[in-house]
Amino acid sequence: MKAKEIILPGEMIQKREGKKLGSYVYEENDNVYSKVIGLTKITENEISVIPLSGIYLPKIGDDIVGIIKEVEISGWTVDINSPYLAFLPLAEGVAEFVDTSRTDISKYFDIGDKIYCRISKVTKNKVVQVSMRDRDSKKLKEGIVLQITPSKIPRIIGKGGSMISLIKSSTKCDVIPGQNGIVWVRGDQKAKALETILTIEKESHTTGLTEKIQKMLEK
Repeated sequence: MKAKEIILPGEMIQKREGKKLGSYVYEENDNVYSKVIGLTKITENEISVIPLSGIYLPKIGDDIVGIIKEVEISGWTVDINSPYLAFLPLAEGVAEFVDTSRTDISKYFDIGDKIYCRISKVTKNKVVQVSMRDRDSKKLKEGIVLQITPSKIPRIIGKGGSMISLIKSSTKCDVIPGQNGIVWVRGDQKAKALETILTIEKESHTTGLTEKIQKMLEK
């Protein structure tokens, strides 16, 4: 697979050369063009574009909710709700020394586990690394995750954390919103918390939203 590059609508990606046309592309005279602003995705058999609108592009210092995708020899591959996967090195995930020749590191984090972590490195080629060394980082036990548009996370949090505090206090749920658009929720009234979060995402542009959410949570 070729490295992903940002491309504009109408910009030529490459010659088709017999490849399958994937999402958000079109062909003219055997040339393949993008329909949207996005990231090119070129494999051996297909040419497509991943739209930039609504996706998460990792930045150093972002606090995110990730899901363990693979257990490697020296760490873990993490799904961060982005076109790019991240890597959690063993030294950044576990404080103690671990002899990997004798220890199965899946006892710390296994496939499907959810973690609250921080983006610690993003290279020019979009190699992403995360860390659990921040004091707020932790393994998120039980609970469920909800995926929303990453740009709506600040509205979920609210000014000075007002909105997220309102959701937590009204539903008695633990709620952790990641800057990557993944929100983790745990508690008996999680259905109510999830409904509230989805309402905020849908109506984030409207006025009087805080009052509406307060009335919704009082029901």
